[in-house]
Amino acid sequence: MNKARFLLLPLVLLGGCATTNPGGGDVPANADVTSKTMGNGDKVDEYRVNGELEMVRVTPARGAPYFLYDRDHDGHTDAEKDKVNKVHWQLYSW
Repeated sequence: MNKARFLLLPLVLLGGCATTNPGGGDVPANADVTSKTMGNGDKVDEYRVNGELEMVRVTPARGAPYFLYDRDHDGHTDAEKDKVNKVHWQLYSW
């Protein structure tokens, strides 16, 4: 019985991971995308809806892409206002 629990545990954890939202990549359907490449090779994509900033996706030259959001539509990402870097990393996707 104990052996069966240890075999079942990874399957349950894997199922939980498959149902969670990785936190990034919720691109608005009607967004205007502005892309630019920085001097160090990082790619920055700004997503705007009706001229208002929705989110920014930063794809570093090395490393995983991350997302910054502007949820209250004041033109500044949430990390800039709160002085706390609220970066959403997309670790994996299907």
